[in-house]
Order: sequence, then C-alpha cells, then structure tokens
Amino acid sequence: MVTVDLHELNLKPNDVVLDAGCGLGRHLRHLARMPELKIFGIDKNAWALRETSKSMETMPDALSKDYLVSIADINRLPFADTSFDCVICSEVLEHIPKHEEALKEFVRILKPQGTLVVSVPRYFSERICWFISKDYYNEEGGHIRIYKKKHLHKMLTKQGFKCWKINYKHALHSPYWWLKCLVGLKNEEHLLVKHYRKFLEWDIMKKPRLVRMLEEFLNPVMGKSIVYYLKKG
Repeated sequence: MVTVDLHELNLKPNDVVLDAGCGLGRHLRHLARMPELKIFGIDKNAWALRETSKSMETMPDALSKDYLVSIADINRLPFADTSFDCVICSEVLEHIPKHEEALKEFVRILKPQGTLVVSVPRYFSERICWFISKDYYNEEGGHIRIYKKKHLHKMLTKQGFKCWKINYKHALHSPYWWLKCLVGLKNEEHLLVKHYRKFLEWDIMKKPRLVRMLEEFLNPVMGKSIVYYLKKG
C-alpha cells in the first residue's frame, strides 16, 4: 500500500531520496523500481529494517540498487546538510512527541528546492477511531495526536516549505480501522474484520479497475490519509 504518488516527485537519475520512518519498506521498494536513484531508509525498529533489507535484496525488478537502510532517530538524522533531493515522511509524525524537531531536520538535510512529502492520518477518519476506542490511542507506540488540515499546513509552511499539492488516500481502509476499533484492535479473527482484510489484500494485489475508481471517488470524502507535497523555499 503506497501512500505517496511517486510520479508526482519528478525524480531523476542520481537523485538522493530518504524515507524517514520507512518501516517495512513499502515506499522504498517502489522507489527501487525507478532508475538510478540513491535510496536511504531510516527507522527505529530493528526488526522492520531487517525485513526491509531482505525484501530489497530479493527484488527481481529493481532498477536502483544503490540503497542503505539503518537505525536512526528522526529528530537527529545522521546526514550532512543539504544532502537530499527528496524526503518522504509517511505516517510517522503522529507517533513522535517532538514533531517540529523532525521538520527542522528535514529542512537541514534537503537541498534548496528539495521536495518533502508528508502524510498523516486524516482528521475525520482518525477522530472516529479515537471516539470508538480508547485502546486505539493508548497503545504503546500508537498515535499521540490528530492533525487538522490547516494546523499541519501552517506548521509545515512555518518551517519554510511551500505546499504545491494536497491529496487524500486509502478511503477503503477507513472502514477497516473503524471495524477494528468496534470489535477490538487485536481481534483479527472477527468475521467482519477477517473478510474485510482479505478484500483489502485482494485489492492491493489485483488492483481491479472498478475498485480503484471507487476509492479515487471516495478519497476526498473519507480518505484515511492526507498527503502534503512541498518544496523547500
């Protein structure tokens, strides 16, 4: 499940890209299918990074094989100033207490006119999850805040970024999380949750045209994520 529309980034051969908070590497694998990029991924989860390395090593269709994944703190990135053409930070800021420090680090490591893409859970969908289930926001390592669209936009522009596009993604995933909140976040065997998860997995693998069209239609209304595309001013 890719949240960032990578074709929007206009990446060129030899561009240097960071996925900050890469997790299991969903965006890294798609970046690797673009030619001759230099790709970095950082996360604090050692297990996730090991799994990411395995999946990157065995990719049969990788066009960019110059990559590195490593443990790092998003608030203290181990990279030189102005060393990246693009930074992706997808579904991360809602987890970290000092989110503005992370944004300052992105400013520091991005080249002039470099691209930053930030995605977070959308206010409407997230508020429903918080309303239904206290466990949703009390889980260790879970979401510690809900962003309003204007508030996050203001926070990003305050750091000197210029926003050129806002997009919404994953509308069909919102009901899945609402269901999980209703029946219990760890109740994966509940009939409705089980069948809806199978539907989402089928959609991700097969990408049926009608379902893709339905989600694109629903994204502005009930998208699970909001995505900001920005340039360093």
